[in-house]
Amino acid sequence: MFYTYKLIFSLTLFMGTMISVSSPTWLGAWMGLEINLLSFIPLLKTKNSPYSTESSIKYFLVQALASTIFLFSILMIMMLSNLISEMLNINTLLMMMINSSLLMKMGAAPFHFWFPEIIEGMEWINSLVLLTWQKIAPMMLLSYTINNSMYIISIIMLSTLVGSIGGLNQTSLRKIMAYSSINHLGWMISSFLSNEMIWLIYFISYTFISLTLIYIFNIFKIYYLKQLYSFMNKNVLIKFMLMLNLFSLGGLPPFLGFLPKWMIIQYLSSNYMFLLLFMLMMTLITLYFYLRIAYTSLILSHSEMNFNILMNLEVKMNKTMMILSFFSINGLIICTILFNLM
Repeated sequence: MFYTYKLIFSLTLFMGTMISVSSPTWLGAWMGLEINLLSFIPLLKTKNSPYSTESSIKYFLVQALASTIFLFSILMIMMLSNLISEMLNINTLLMMMINSSLLMKMGAAPFHFWFPEIIEGMEWINSLVLLTWQKIAPMMLLSYTINNSMYIISIIMLSTLVGSIGGLNQTSLRKIMAYSSINHLGWMISSFLSNEMIWLIYFISYTFISLTLIYIFNIFKIYYLKQLYSFMNKNVLIKFMLMLNLFSLGGLPPFLGFLPKWMIIQYLSSNYMFLLLFMLMMTLITLYFYLRIAYTSLILSHSEMNFNILMNLEVKMNKTMMILSFFSINGLIICTILFNLM
């Protein structure tokens, strides 16, 4: 059902992000973040989800706290701008506070505790917005202040660690996607240490793969692993496409998700070898719980023996699902061909 207010708040959500990204001042960026926050909260309220109200309240409280810290920090920096030579340590502390508030807004570790809990009470469409669009403004603002300090490197390591360990014992697909997002956040932040263009490629690839998976989950209303196993026994083709998309999200070559990781590995291998090895080890753990889903559904929960089921599918795949799955699976091959042609 179409609601007019959803269209209006979606437009203001888009406008808030654009204001933050294009603002020349910190105060304008804060205003854009507030418009974005107040536009997203009405979109969280859905009749089908009994937990949407709880999620919207939690989201408001966390984002309001982060916005308060952000506003306090930028006001203190403006007040102390004439005392930079005498207040160097204080300004460094204030920049860390700005970075911490932005990291809290996007849900990076160790400010991630709200993220899986809130996403658990959302519908899939709202989850997609939270996983992708809501990270654009904080990430762009973070890129203005990021440096090679131990603080940022520790945030990267914590995000990859929490994102990999946290998703191991989860049975909810929304929480698995949330912890996977935290792991990917570590990689996205690390891309700022080398080249911001790599962040853009990484973010677009991650958004596209998440869109493909969440599109499938939303169509068939799948929220838990038990539903996923029982559903995929009815359709071999959807099972196969879904597993390949999970591998792509985990960064397994030769899928699309491997392309931005490959680029980050090339840039970080010269100056940040220890950080890179740690990130790769944590990504292997993330890939493990994707492989565990595939192994369980393809082998242990496999109940069909008739090959003709491919000809008489109980659940038909639509064209959009096929197109999205094709590009998210073969994206690396397509990009390689395009790069060679350029």
